[in-house]
Amino acid sequence: MNNVVLYLKESYNELIHKVSWPRFPELLSATRIVVVASIIFAILVLVIDLISKTFTNFFYNINF
Repeated sequence: MNNVVLYLKESYNELIHKVSWPRFPELLSATRIVVVASIIFAILVLVIDLISKTFTNFFYNINF
């Protein structure tokens, strides 16, 4: 039990005194980058999915 208490105390001390938290403008900038990257990735996945669907439908609808 003493190990758990010691771990919690040291974790709290590190979070308060040793971690450098970003300022709001830095946080906002990083958030914008993540949102834009997520949108680009979603569009890329959508395009790949539509291309895959088109080719799949084409091959399954071929009549011999």
